[in-house]
Amino acid sequence: MTANLLALGAIALWASLAALGVSLAHVPPFLLTGLALLVGSVIALPLSRFDFRQWRVPAPTLALGVYGLFGYHFLLFIALRHAPPVQANLVNYLWPLGIVVMAPLFLPGMTLTRRHLLAAAVGFAGATLAILGGSPGGAGDAAPIWAWGYVPAAASAFIWASYSLLTQRVRAFPTAAIGSFALVSGLLALLCHAWLEAAVTLSASDWALIALLGLGPLGGAFFLWDAALKRGDPRQIGVLSFVTPLLSTLTLLWVRGETPSASVALAAVLIIGAAVVATRSR
Repeated sequence: MTANLLALGAIALWASLAALGVSLAHVPPFLLTGLALLVGSVIALPLSRFDFRQWRVPAPTLALGVYGLFGYHFLLFIALRHAPPVQANLVNYLWPLGIVVMAPLFLPGMTLTRRHLLAAAVGFAGATLAILGGSPGGAGDAAPIWAWGYVPAAASAFIWASYSLLTQRVRAFPTAAIGSFALVSGLLALLCHAWLEAAVTLSASDWALIALLGLGPLGGAFFLWDAALKRGDPRQIGVLSFVTPLLSTLTLLWVRGETPSASVALAAVLIIGAAVVATRSR
């Protein structure tokens, strides 16, 4: 029960990620990712009781953490500003299904069944409907049928799914070590900002939202998720994660003052339903 509650806490925080990302769309993505991850890394200080030895992990494990935290969030922010945000967010949240379908590729002793293939097909149909379904704001808001931002949205889903699976293949590490993942990823993002992006001036409200982003979906959620996986049944926690795309989409629509269209609602049902079918025991 404790593990499920920790997982639900992470899911609740992740539900705000897309909405906060859209609210900060004017902030260069490398800068946004870097600052938020640095804020998130601070959570590891009290968690480790300021014992930095708990932050130390082997180089391959650190590289995996940077791949997951930096790669996933940078691509997601790129997607949210180069494709209709609601549809891009749904495509990104194919990662729970990706975990199920890709598990045989990363973890020994697992096979891909016809049920998994059917679920993958239904989930892909949901993503396609999300892309082609038009604007959720109504018939008068014509959205482009295709936007290149869907590519980084799909790539971010792959990165998070593969990162989640690969953490099960490395040597066990304390949850506080997530702070090192966030710290290195944040510094890398800020270095990329200095090289590739123009300098900007952030307002007080920008700083407040970035702090909220770092303490929540780009910080606290990572620690809760890792703690949940260490304490509970990954299969149950995986099923809980299928709630994330629905909560995230509803939150994003609420922040944007929009109501779900029939196509967006159906896309969410297909994606969530496909993931649930994929994890059924029989």
